[in-house]
Amino acid sequence: MAGDQVTLLDLWASPFGMRVRIALAEKGVKYEYSEQDLWNKGALLLQMNPVHKKIPVLVDDGKPVCESLIIVQYIDEVWKDKAPLLSSDPCERAQSRFWADFVDKKLYEIGKKIYTTEGDDQEAAKKDFIGSLQV
Repeated sequence: MAGDQVTLLDLWASPFGMRVRIALAEKGVKYEYSEQDLWNKGALLLQMNPVHKKIPVLVDDGKPVCESLIIVQYIDEVWKDKAPLLSSDPCERAQSRFWADFVDKKLYEIGKKIYTTEGDDQEAAKKDFIGSLQV
């Protein structure tokens, strides 16, 4: 059962954290937001996610849930008073998971290339990103 104290360890620009924030908003879950410095990781983040040491982490009454897709599934299972986030149809749920995986594997990596490259490599990454969005 959901606890009284829900905290999200996150970074404002994280697309993975954005996914969790959207799920929390859709379910109407009140939570405390804790902005994390990924270059100088704090004790709470390291304690709540000692394996990967990354955000987002949802802390529900002191118990951490890590990895954005797992967190979204947790939110959907725990806060059942609102409409489900995923369809009850197995095929539609699978399609939703496919697109989430596509974003994680394709769009995130291309977006990272846009910010970490310059010149022709950056322009190629921009075109690839737009092409992926069109898909």
